[in-house]
Amino acid sequence: MAWFAALLMAGALATILPSSPAAAAACATPWNASSVYTGGMMVSHNGHNWQAKWWTQNEAPPGTTGVWADQGTCGGGTTNPPPGGCNHPNWQAGTWYTAGSIVRYTNGLYYIAEHDNPGYDPIISTWYWDPYTCGGSTPPPPPPPPGGFVVSEAQFNQMFPGRNSFYTYSGLVAALSAYPAFAKTGSDTVRKQEAAAFLANVSHETGGLVHIVEQNTANYPHYCDTSQPYGCPAGQAAYYGRGPIQLSWNFNYKAAGDALGLNLLGNPWLVQNDAAVAWKTALWYWNTQSGPGTMTPHNAMVNGAGFGQTIRSINGSLECDGRNPAQVQSRVSKYQSFVQILGTTPGSNLSC
Repeated sequence: MAWFAALLMAGALATILPSSPAAAAACATPWNASSVYTGGMMVSHNGHNWQAKWWTQNEAPPGTTGVWADQGTCGGGTTNPPPGGCNHPNWQAGTWYTAGSIVRYTNGLYYIAEHDNPGYDPIISTWYWDPYTCGGSTPPPPPPPPGGFVVSEAQFNQMFPGRNSFYTYSGLVAALSAYPAFAKTGSDTVRKQEAAAFLANVSHETGGLVHIVEQNTANYPHYCDTSQPYGCPAGQAAYYGRGPIQLSWNFNYKAAGDALGLNLLGNPWLVQNDAAVAWKTALWYWNTQSGPGTMTPHNAMVNGAGFGQTIRSINGSLECDGRNPAQVQSRVSKYQSFVQILGTTPGSNLSC
């Protein structure tokens, strides 16, 4: 009966020996802002598993409506390690990141991809990345406007109360470094007038920063100038209007891309996918192109030519000299509203 005694002893030991700590649950599929989740579905986010209580989309756990139920940590603690134990890879421009990827940025802080992206900058492309608390680090506050932009975030929100979330204030601020003379030339009045003029034209072009791309898809195939030696490598219908000033035509994408150090001729979709790039293309046109006018919109505002000349440089061939006075007045009215928000006067020569 020795075997029976041994079996009893083993059973007794099994009942009195402490069990080893249970390993953390495996992480579910990372949460994705574009995915739709229904009650009972599981996701992982910031080192925890979460279960949806009802239908939801684009609300990151834990959310603000109570839709997500915390199911505890996941991944054995490797997703969100204790202080000093963060080992997520360094961010690299040009590397493809899927939603849920966590990277260490050059400032030593961590960011999590909320949308798939081809290596956009975490502190510029804020639609694609969110700050991530890892190892006790604290996400940095939003960077202050470089050099003191004359439009505050509160004023920007007042100007565009119904704007598309793609058009972020931080994206605009990040783009300003590409053209440091913009809204920083001349007196305080001139600076505010130029910012208001730019944003008024932008508002008109996008329906109040609502539209990211041109709405008339029938026009899309018409923006390929085949006489250009570089042609239309992204496709004949790829160069439709995008961004705050609705950049269009292959030659404009080529010129803007060359000026900004981006391959916009080959990848025009970058303008509709990256807020900072979108704003930079608008600033490129504003500061360097005269279009159908005789001066750049920037020069029109800083040299006293007046708001009317910015209209001429952007769409004068279709609107100015009595061609479409209603469209001109729409731009003028928005400009007058914006200078009032900024606490200055519109100046003279408002129409074209």
